[in-house]
Amino acid sequence: MTSMKRHCCMALAVSGCLALACGLAFAQAGEDLNKMSLDANQWVIPLGDYHGTRHSKLNQINDKNAGKLHVAWSMSTGTLRGHEGQPLVVGKMMYFQSAYPNYVYAVDLDNIGKMAWKFAPEVDKLAPPVACCDLVNRGVAYANGKILMTTLDARVYALDAKTGKILWTVQNGDPKLGQTMTGAPLVVHDKVIVGISGGEFGVRGYITAFDLDTGKLAWRAYSVGPDEEMLFDPVKTIDGATQKPVGANSSLGTWEGEEWKLGGGTTWGWYTYDPQLNLVYYGSGNPGSWNPTQRAGDNKWSMTLFARNPDTVVAAWAYQMTPHDGWDYDGINESVLTDSRIGGATVPTLTHFDRNGFAYLLDRRNGKLLAANKFDPTVNWAERIDLQTGRPVVVADKMTKEDTNTKDICPAAQGAKNMQPVSYDAKTKLFYAGTNHICMDYQPFSVKYKSGFPYVGATVSMFPANNGDVRGRFIAFDSVTGQTKWAIDETFQVYSGALSTDGSVLFYGTLDGWFKAVDQATGKILYQFHTPSGIISNPITYMHNGKQYVAVLTGVGGWAAIGLAEGLTQGTEGLGAVGLTRSLGESTNLGGTLMVFSLD
Repeated sequence: MTSMKRHCCMALAVSGCLALACGLAFAQAGEDLNKMSLDANQWVIPLGDYHGTRHSKLNQINDKNAGKLHVAWSMSTGTLRGHEGQPLVVGKMMYFQSAYPNYVYAVDLDNIGKMAWKFAPEVDKLAPPVACCDLVNRGVAYANGKILMTTLDARVYALDAKTGKILWTVQNGDPKLGQTMTGAPLVVHDKVIVGISGGEFGVRGYITAFDLDTGKLAWRAYSVGPDEEMLFDPVKTIDGATQKPVGANSSLGTWEGEEWKLGGGTTWGWYTYDPQLNLVYYGSGNPGSWNPTQRAGDNKWSMTLFARNPDTVVAAWAYQMTPHDGWDYDGINESVLTDSRIGGATVPTLTHFDRNGFAYLLDRRNGKLLAANKFDPTVNWAERIDLQTGRPVVVADKMTKEDTNTKDICPAAQGAKNMQPVSYDAKTKLFYAGTNHICMDYQPFSVKYKSGFPYVGATVSMFPANNGDVRGRFIAFDSVTGQTKWAIDETFQVYSGALSTDGSVLFYGTLDGWFKAVDQATGKILYQFHTPSGIISNPITYMHNGKQYVAVLTGVGGWAAIGLAEGLTQGTEGLGAVGLTRSLGESTNLGGTLMVFSLD
């Protein structure tokens, strides 16, 4: 047995998960989520399916009749902060989660005027002060008669889907250390997989798997640090950029001193899963601090896409997108799993629209880079991604350094696309994405770490690209060729997820509160409705009693609208975001509402 395998098995034994790594078989969840997700009448996984396509085969609402949509019903969430998630529909029940204090609601779709149940968790008031970018949440998960949820104060709950009763709860982090949770869980086999937030507080990122039935810790894998804590095998884990084994302790030598202990690489985004390859895919966030001068080296494995076997736990591969990040280009955005024609062959691929403005196309079996194309025309921090080395060709005068104000960097730290998930239609072979069209000035400075306090070290000012009136675009994009088929310009950043359907209609929302239905072929707006608050969530669609519905949570906030959420006015406040949306309050206000649309 190699040293790495001994470390891995020891770590698994401590956590109670000997599993396949030590020769035992796994119990599976009683219900097959992958099979359930193929039923277009439901929406049982946060991103729609394990592959993260956010596409529905429903077509009752189509490009011929979408103009006749209207509000079917609505419901207040009872909270004011940013709603970044989506409802789930399982059978005749709908489940959704609010922003902090993280209420969960169950609605019987046969009786929408009455809540089936509501769960209000106990809250730790230390959590809101250490939430960097509003008190958001990205929704619940479902499996085997349970609703799984995370809370801002870093707890994970399993609730009885019929009653809302707590079945188990565990602590996944400590707000006193700056650790919070905002992401939606993903259930794979008998495990509930969750991440951690807090990259702006010196938190070292990790993902954790808990047993679905008991809540017992199964395993935890850090983003940076020694192999035994990252659950890397120096021989079997592949560096996607080089296609060679990562080697022993591949992270440690890429940091100055022990800066990796404050290394960021948090995992607050989305997770996808390939049942055939049995690999979970996820990304890690920015290194700490935002001042690159304090942390010489590539800072592996922050800003990285990981593929990890959920049973053996060992990482299959890792691909770092932005080595030695100097711009806060978090790599946590979703990875969508599709099949692509490459050189005459069909390849199982992963497409990832990164904050840094490049859409990466990887072979998801081994992390090999196949293509990397700019999806916003203003991207200027790097000329291109070198397909031979897998590394960005950085523009020298756009690399930031301590006590220097580097100007006109595109995209801004909020990214050319933030966490709002894309959709993919296998028929058109196009991705539909809400994007940002923004740039920034960025000045790092020296900062010292103190537990539970911000560990940022940069002053940032963001502004519209080309100093124009367009801050966002909704685009149809080909990740193989890099071509944008069409684009819709928006006044503010498009922070809503996208939904595509077999009815040839796309749905998305805007920061200033417009919910839109769009012709998939042309980008023509077929229907729009001004909702009570801006939209930073992700629409879903479902069928009930023979009628198709489209549902979306409204409730502006998040980093995009942190000025409105927190009452901030100075342009560099809110980690530089406030100046982008000074006028947003003229068009919308705070407040969470579930909106449901139909034709009749």
